[in-house]
Amino acid sequence: MPHQAGEKGTRRPLSRWRVEGEGGAANPRRMRATGRVPKVEVTQSMHQPVSTPRFSIYYDYKVFPFQPPPELRGEQVRHPVTIVGAGPIGLVAALELARFGIPSVILTAERQVSEGSRALAYTRRSMEILQQVGVAERIARDGLPWQYGISFFRGEPVFHMDMGHDDDDRFFPATNLQQQYLEQYLIEQIEANPLVELRWASRVIGIDGHDDDGVTLRVDTPEGEYALRADWVIAADGARSTLRQALGLRMVGDSYQGRFVIADIRVKLPFETRRRAYFDPSWNPGNTVLMHRAPHDIWRIDYQLPAGETPEQALSRESLFARINEQLAMVGQAGVEWELDWCSVYSAYAMTLTDYVHGRIIFAGDAAHMLPIFGVRGANTGFQDANNLGWKLALVHRGLAPRALLDTYSHERVAAAQEIVDEAGKSTRFMTPPTRGFRLLRDAVLSLTLTQPFVRPLLHWRTSRPHDYVTSPLNTRGDDDAMFEAGPRKGAVLRNIRLGEDDFLFDHLPAGFLVLDFCEDPAVAPEVVDVVQRWRDRGLPLSIVAVRRQPGEVACADLTIAAGGTSMFDKYGANGLPAVYLVRPDQHVAARWRSVSGEGLDQALRTAMGAGSKEQCS
Repeated sequence: MPHQAGEKGTRRPLSRWRVEGEGGAANPRRMRATGRVPKVEVTQSMHQPVSTPRFSIYYDYKVFPFQPPPELRGEQVRHPVTIVGAGPIGLVAALELARFGIPSVILTAERQVSEGSRALAYTRRSMEILQQVGVAERIARDGLPWQYGISFFRGEPVFHMDMGHDDDDRFFPATNLQQQYLEQYLIEQIEANPLVELRWASRVIGIDGHDDDGVTLRVDTPEGEYALRADWVIAADGARSTLRQALGLRMVGDSYQGRFVIADIRVKLPFETRRRAYFDPSWNPGNTVLMHRAPHDIWRIDYQLPAGETPEQALSRESLFARINEQLAMVGQAGVEWELDWCSVYSAYAMTLTDYVHGRIIFAGDAAHMLPIFGVRGANTGFQDANNLGWKLALVHRGLAPRALLDTYSHERVAAAQEIVDEAGKSTRFMTPPTRGFRLLRDAVLSLTLTQPFVRPLLHWRTSRPHDYVTSPLNTRGDDDAMFEAGPRKGAVLRNIRLGEDDFLFDHLPAGFLVLDFCEDPAVAPEVVDVVQRWRDRGLPLSIVAVRRQPGEVACADLTIAAGGTSMFDKYGANGLPAVYLVRPDQHVAARWRSVSGEGLDQALRTAMGAGSKEQCS
């Protein structure tokens, strides 16, 4: 039966609650209700992941079979790319590589998708990236979109946040969907893709060899160990990365003392989908509580723990139910029935490696950086890692670009992480003041919000956003970027544009480099066409997309978009003036001109492919 507020019971007997051991880095201990105790077979030398479905009151877990790989039969196989970790970042990285024709093998120690809501909120840019790998439509269909947030101080609303949304945005600023569904959709996409192999119950336990020719990993499975050889390895194995530890790498940044409980509960509440933050609530004085709505009547509640309280104490049944009841009562829902699905404890970190490329092992996601969840930064930052890395590794592996192109992955993404570490540090210090001085300052700001409107924007939570690669060595110097008064600047991501009913610019863009040509001429300039063809002959994925006001094809363009009646010319700085954009495969602008010569385009492509990048990245 559902839990009644004020009772000390759960929907299952206390004897069937259990506290599990170490989980992910942000979840040192977790507790869940289970209807049975799984049988555990103890094996001295073989990896035996849990083979019974995880408990959930809303998600039907599937246990995937272990398939013995050819290496266990003694066959010698060399893989172009091996990805360690089948969380969202590893799965997206594999699909990004597949877009450019590169096969990969994914290794995961588990046999089922992750437990709990975890990532939950996906930003607009993340949805655009997920659209490229084929799952955004399902997430938008099943998720809950939102653009607003509200902050309370001592029960009074003091700040309303609007993340912005207009008619040209296909996706809302954020979409809430539990991570299990995201992983499921990515896995289904992978199962339909012949270029990706996903190996379940395959735990990487070490590195047997690592040289300029490739990497040899040691993999433990239910049927024994084997060595796997790969040209490249992407370490997407999470905050407790085995590969990062094996290489002896350390992150720089800050860790914060404040701990939070995260609890997914099923309850019907009369609130719309928006982020709700409660500062100094009556039942948790001096601390912070966050609430997010998720599909299937699931609400995620994050609440800060008093100093000195252990995870075991925080996750005791009495503590959990008392505090969740207090929060529900505070929002006017005392006595409402609810059920607990999953809970955990996490600490806030704002840390990053200083270099993501180490020989032929490349780090992404939480293996590369650990970021506070405040501002939905974790997975959303990792998606941008995968989006940045996929095309670069593909071109280097195919011999179309120098190894120096991979140095720009580290240059760009470390800069992005460091920017986030700085911003996230401000948010985290506000949420969880690390010293008495910080707390006094935070409390003074909060007190002023009750009477002084000018103070209230200080409560903005600095949400995740795309990083502009303005200092990237892949950007062309001496283009016409400074002559534009509008449009995405050099290093920024393209702006999506509504072209019609349920029809947007990003729906049409092919994979690879793009020459985005705003013109009214009947044909693309011959010298531009000649340069594009020469690069295509070398194997570079490169397309010409012509944009014009009136319907009709532009000769020599691979795609013509009729943008008359839309805001595209205005938002790209092409209203009344010609404009040409060179766009990277990750949809970031490498150069833009009012008029471009064949020589200028050729040099810009060389630059965007990494020519001279090693010197600029050092």
